Amino acid sequence: MGFIIAKFVLQYVLISPIYELHRDEFLHLDQAHHLAWGYESVPPVTSWISSIILLLGNSLFWIRFFPALFGALTIVVVWKAIEELKGNLFALILGATCVLFSVLLRLNGLYQPNSLDALCWTTFCFILIKYYNTQNSKWFYIGMVILAFGFLNKYNIVFLLVGILPALLLTNRSVFTDKNFYFSIILFSLLIMPNMIWQYNNDFPVFHHMQQLAREQLVNVNRWDFLKDQLLFFLGSLFVILAALYALLFYEPFKKYKFFFWTMCFTLMIFTTLKAKSYYALGLYPIYIAFGAVYLEIILKSNWKKYLQPVAILIPLLFFIPMYKIIFPIKSPDYIVNHSALYKKFGLLRWEDGKDHLLPQDFADMLGWKELANKIDAIYSAFPVQSKTIILCDNYGQAGAINYYTKNKNISAVAFSADYINWFRLDNKYDNLIRVKTLKNKENELKETSHFFETAYVADSISNSFAREYGTTIFVFMNAKVDINKRIKEEIDQEKKL
Repeated sequence: MGFIIAKFVLQYVLISPIYELHRDEFLHLDQAHHLAWGYESVPPVTSWISSIILLLGNSLFWIRFFPALFGALTIVVVWKAIEELKGNLFALILGATCVLFSVLLRLNGLYQPNSLDALCWTTFCFILIKYYNTQNSKWFYIGMVILAFGFLNKYNIVFLLVGILPALLLTNRSVFTDKNFYFSIILFSLLIMPNMIWQYNNDFPVFHHMQQLAREQLVNVNRWDFLKDQLLFFLGSLFVILAALYALLFYEPFKKYKFFFWTMCFTLMIFTTLKAKSYYALGLYPIYIAFGAVYLEIILKSNWKKYLQPVAILIPLLFFIPMYKIIFPIKSPDYIVNHSALYKKFGLLRWEDGKDHLLPQDFADMLGWKELANKIDAIYSAFPVQSKTIILCDNYGQAGAINYYTKNKNISAVAFSADYINWFRLDNKYDNLIRVKTLKNKENELKETSHFFETAYVADSISNSFAREYGTTIFVFMNAKVDINKRIKEEIDQEKKL
C-alpha cells in the first residue's frame, strides 16, 4: 500500500500546473463521444476508459488517475511475480522501488494507451510464470484474455508475441503440444474479432497509420539512440535487469524461464530493425526486475553481503533524484531554455523531426491549448446566433483542445487528421468557417479561401512562443457564397483516398 500511495502522489505532483494536457490526450478524450470498435490511431479500449472519465466529469483529476492506476497495478503485478518466484521482503521492496523510481513515472503521467500497454505486457509475462510453475492449462486462457485486452488497447503488444514465440520454440517447445494452447488462440481470435471486422470495413486504417508513422516520424529515429534510451529508461535498475539476464541463463531454479532471456533479445532486435520509437519497448522490462530482485536476494543474503541490501534499494532512488528535474514537466519553459545544455546532453530537445528545439517535444505539446480555445470562444460568440459555423483545424490536437477547453456547448471542432476525419457533422448547412492553420500551412489561406465568402480576415493566433503550436493562426470566413458542406465532403473523400 505504501508503494501504491507513493505512486499516485508522485504522478500528481510531477506535472507543473504551468502545463496543460498533451495533444494526444485530447484525441483520446474526444473518442468518448464517438464510441466504435476501432479508430484511425488506436484500438477501442482507450475510448472505453474515456467514457468512464466523461461520466466522472472529465476533470484533470480523473484524466491523471487512470494512467496512475495502471502504473500502480504494474507495481502490484511485479510484486506478485516476485512472490511467485519465491522472493521475500528484500526482493519485494527492491522490485517495487525499481519499478516506482523509473521512466514509468513519466509514461504514467499522460493519458495515453502506453500505460495500460506496459501493464498488459507485464501481466502477460506474469501469467507465463504462473503457467510454468503450475503446468495448469487454465493459464493459457487467462493469458489470452490479457493478451486480447492488450491488443484492443494498443497493437504494440504484438511485438511481445513476436519476441516470445521464437524464444519458446528455442527453449520450451512442449507448450506447442498442448491442445489448450490452440483452443486459447481461438478464444483470443474471438475477443479481437470485432476490432478486426472494423478494420476490414474501414480498409485497415492501421496500415495507413503505420505507413504515415514510418514516413513522418520513424524515418528520423536513430537505431543507436533507441538502444541508448533502453539503458537510460531504467538506469537506476539496470543492475537488477542485468542480474535477471544472468540468472535466466545460469541460475538453476530459473532454468525453466530461460525463454525470457531470448524474448528480450528477439523483441529488442525487432524493434531496432524497424527503427521503433524508444518507448515502444518499455513494457518489456518490469518482469525482468522481478527476476533480478529475487536473484539478488539469493546472493546478498549471507554474511557481510546482507549489508549491501539497503544500498541496492537506495540505488534506484539515487539515480532518480538528479533525473527527475529534466525528464518531468515540473520546470518552467524559461528555466528549460536557460538550462538547455543539460536537456540537450540527454537528447531531450530533439523532436520527431530529428531537430533540436527550445523544449522537449512532449512539453511543447502541453502548451498553448487553453489560449487557442479561449480565442475560438471569443470569436465564435460574436457570430449571429442563427448562423451555422464549422471550426476546421489542421490537426487533431487543435480540434481536441478546442472541444475540451471550450465553454460554448455548441462548439465542436473537427480536422482532416486522425479520427476527426470520420466525425464531421454535415447534416447542417454551414454559413461560416473558422479555420485554424498551423504556422507552416497558413501562407495562402486567405488567398485560396476568401473568394468563397463575403467576409474574410485573420482573427488571432497563438502567442505562446514555447508552444509547439506557436503561430497557429485563426482565420474567419463569414457568409458563404458556395455550399460549404459539399466542398468539405469533397475534401474528406479526397483525404480518405490519399
